[in-house]
Amino acid sequence: MQAILEQQAKERIASVIARHFDSEAQNGRLFINLGVGIPTMVANYVTSPNIYVQAENGMLGVGCAAPEGQMDHDLINAGRTCVTETPGCVYMDSAASFGMIRGGHVDATVIGAFEVDQKANIANWIIPNGKQLGVGGAMDLVTGAREVVIAMQHTSKNGKPKLVKGCTLPITGIGEADMIVTEYAVFVFESGRLILKEIAPEITLDELRAITDADFDLSPDLHLMPL
Repeated sequence: MQAILEQQAKERIASVIARHFDSEAQNGRLFINLGVGIPTMVANYVTSPNIYVQAENGMLGVGCAAPEGQMDHDLINAGRTCVTETPGCVYMDSAASFGMIRGGHVDATVIGAFEVDQKANIANWIIPNGKQLGVGGAMDLVTGAREVVIAMQHTSKNGKPKLVKGCTLPITGIGEADMIVTEYAVFVFESGRLILKEIAPEITLDELRAITDADFDLSPDLHLMPL
């Protein structure tokens, strides 16, 4: 049961972020990068033909996860999930892919995080003494993309808040987060402050504060998260 609830939480996060990008894409083309984990799921929910998903392994035009029986194991995203292509999909080598990222040609990136603090600092690449392989492209993405969206569950597996007053883990990017989406809330950073924009219908504001270490303000147009 817990595994089902966790999967539902991840799908909610991905769908909310996809809705955000679908709205932005009404104004023109968007090139977005999706990191490993929950971020890769966003491609399953985007609907706008103006959105082009880039994977740092060199694919531009990542579609949804490939259904059973139609998987090409040479066609994978950054999380090594078999995916489909969208119309106009192109491929490039790793150097060109990172040139796209570092050159400022990615409109937005979606990455996971272990911690994000109230000053928009991000810690997402290692827990000391953990089993992470390395930083990968995270530092390039948070500095190269115009918008940085954090996709993460609201608390860790042991129930500790992941939105904190100050990061305690090694920093990936200083002041780089623009938006945070969890299963319970959507936050944005405005004028150096963390602002709650949307809240899930099943949680109260007091309950949300109880599982959030970071200080945050309320948006004047705070509303329920559409599900």
